[in-house]
Amino acid sequence: MTTAIDTNVIVSLWDPDPRLSSAARAALEAAGEDGPLIVGAPVFAELIAFEGRDEEFLASFFEETGISIDWRIEKTVWRAAGLAFRAYAARRRRHGHPGPRRILADFVIGAHAAQTGCRLLTFDDRHYRAAFPRLAVVGF
Repeated sequence: MTTAIDTNVIVSLWDPDPRLSSAARAALEAAGEDGPLIVGAPVFAELIAFEGRDEEFLASFFEETGISIDWRIEKTVWRAAGLAFRAYAARRRRHGHPGPRRILADFVIGAHAAQTGCRLLTFDDRHYRAAFPRLAVVGF
């Protein structure tokens, strides 16, 4: 099965805390044993936004790890992301929170995994399970 990877997993892989980077490495290795690993374009965009991580660094990382980038985001992904974000904002308002705390990119990442039939590897499994109940989420 193809596994889409959330930004927080890759960022954790580069974390100086060995507990965090080791957990991310083990999760990626386990997911890689089950099939291909991919990131959606929003993950790439979030990663390149980090200081010190330019296109050359990311190209090298993705080539060395064999993680591919899916640059295509179909309209079904955008629709699913928008609807999930709207539902999330409504849940927050019902619970007395003034507005969304998450950003739309999180929902595009989840919708991309869901709409392409991937499972999602993330450190934030609670959020994705709530937003995309049918999505297979691998948390750790």
